[in-house]
Amino acid sequence: MNPAWALLRLASPQLPIGGYSYSQGLEMAVEQQRVNDPESARHWLRDQLLLNLARFEAPLLLAHCQAAADQDWAALQRLCDEHRASRETRELYQESRQMGYSLKQLLEGLPELDAPARELLARQDEAHLALGWALAARAWGMRPEDALAAWLWSWLENQLAVLMKTLPLGQQAAQRLTSELLPLLQQAQGHAANLDPHHYGSAAFGLSLASMAHERQYSRLFRS
Repeated sequence: MNPAWALLRLASPQLPIGGYSYSQGLEMAVEQQRVNDPESARHWLRDQLLLNLARFEAPLLLAHCQAAADQDWAALQRLCDEHRASRETRELYQESRQMGYSLKQLLEGLPELDAPARELLARQDEAHLALGWALAARAWGMRPEDALAAWLWSWLENQLAVLMKTLPLGQQAAQRLTSELLPLLQQAQGHAANLDPHHYGSAAFGLSLASMAHERQYSRLFRS
C-alpha cells in the first residue's frame, strides 16, 4: 500500500479529534496585537517552531512514535506520563486530553490496532494526544519520522486556519506564509530527530502567558 495514504490520513483535518478547535494561544496574541499582519504572524510561528516545538514537543512526540514502533511499552508509558506532566496551562492540558480521548475512541473502533496497543490504551485513565498519535502511526504502519511530519504539518495548517479567522489574512497570503515556513518545518523535524533526550526542553513563556490569558478572553472563536 502507498505509505502516503496513511500520512495523509493522519494529517487530515477530517481526523475526528477536534484539532481545529484550539488556537494554542494564537487567538489571544492576535487580540493583544502581538500578531497583527503576515510578518508578525510569520515571526510568531517561526518562534513556536524553532524555540518550542523543535526543542521539546517534536522530539517528545517522535520518541513516543519510536517506542510504539519498537513495541517498547514501558518506555511508551513513561513518555506518556512525561507528556501529560509537561502541559503548562489548563488550556494546553485540556487540549491534549480532549484530543487524546477522541483519538482513543477512534482507535478502539479500528481493526488495525493490535492487541498490545489496545491493552496499553485500555490502561490509560487519560490518553493524551501524543500517545494516541503514536499508536495511530503504529496501527497504520507509518515510520516514526513520517508520523512526526504529519503532526508538524497539522500544527502549521491549524495555525494558519486560526490566522485566516482572526486576521484579515486571505488564502493566498496564507499560502505565501506556508511557502516561507515549510523549510522551518523541515528544520524542526531534523532538529527533533537528532536531539539528545537529556536536552529536551523549552521555555515558551510567551505561549504560556497567551494560553492562560486566552482562558479568560471575553470573545473567542476557539476552545479553552
